Amino acid sequence: MEEKLPSFFRFEDLRIYGKAIEYSRWLMTTLREAQTECERSLSKAFSHSAMDIAMNIAEGSSRSKVQFDHYLKISKTAIRECVIYTAVAKGLGMLSEEDSERSRELLMEQTRMIGALIISLQRGSSRRNREDYEGTATSDDFMHDSVADHDFDSTFDDLEN
Repeated sequence: MEEKLPSFFRFEDLRIYGKAIEYSRWLMTTLREAQTECERSLSKAFSHSAMDIAMNIAEGSSRSKVQFDHYLKISKTAIRECVIYTAVAKGLGMLSEEDSERSRELLMEQTRMIGALIISLQRGSSRRNREDYEGTATSDDFMHDSVADHDFDSTFDDLEN
């Protein structure tokens, strides 16, 4: 079996990024039949929020851990927007019951994945903050720092499995 080479753009190696892209594609295909101006407007806003999930993951991944955490939380906001758009689209008959359930399932999965990534980032940051407030650093503290860095760097790998 061939080993997959890491992408130049590291965010592309994150499973959550791939899930967000898949959701956007699925949504655009599903909403392709928008007929009225109201449906097209809803479809456009819905698709924009779906793409914001991936866009914020990509943007945040190039920033510091604290900023990445912030962008991931913005992605979760975009997910909540998509939950609302799902309900409205279903109510207008733009999404079938099955498509509505599929949308909600995919959004819940992304929420869990982003939550896990946020926890991973915070776990690494909390180790550093503890050292800052406790005063002197021991050799164990430096080991924790390297583990925290490894947590952040390996998050890309861990989420791929």
